Amino acid sequence: MRVLPIIAMLLALAACKEEVAQDVSAVPLSEDAVGHYCQMNLLEHDGPKAQAHLAGLPQAPLFFSQVRDVVAYMRMPEQSHEILSVWVNDMAAPGATWAQPGKDNWIDAEDALYVVGSAVKGGMGAPEIVPFSDPDKAASFAAENGGNVMQLSEIPDSAVLAPVDLGGDSDDADFEQRLRNLSRTSGG
Repeated sequence: MRVLPIIAMLLALAACKEEVAQDVSAVPLSEDAVGHYCQMNLLEHDGPKAQAHLAGLPQAPLFFSQVRDVVAYMRMPEQSHEILSVWVNDMAAPGATWAQPGKDNWIDAEDALYVVGSAVKGGMGAPEIVPFSDPDKAASFAAENGGNVMQLSEIPDSAVLAPVDLGGDSDDADFEQRLRNLSRTSGG
């Protein structure tokens, strides 16, 4: 009957090693929040923001300067950690404006409706995907600014992964000429 005490000890040890669930609730924006890609303070940029909580990284979520960026991040195959939750600013929330989208008006990215293809630009100057909790406010925004209302799964990859012209003053020919000049000066 030595087996029973051993089983009891194993069960007790297993109970002690109970894992604590990682908190993946939305974190309010603060002065410390910086964009994952740009490493710039989020409060200095217009438009809605996003945050992603990753498995095994409970210290803080990854913040994104634009909703477009978090959707791109979610679709990239080379993630180092599982994405547990993604939150986006609800632009239908009372008081949410383009200049001040809100510090704690987060909605689950899966539950939001998005206006895709509108004329508005996000905090980093790229076309923005604008999240709403209210279908009527999303439709009103699309009527005023262009675009289509979609669920997250309906957003085409081209809306988030395609290159963006940020209005620079150079064209492809100018870029190619600068590359040729650079290769001549570096001995290539």
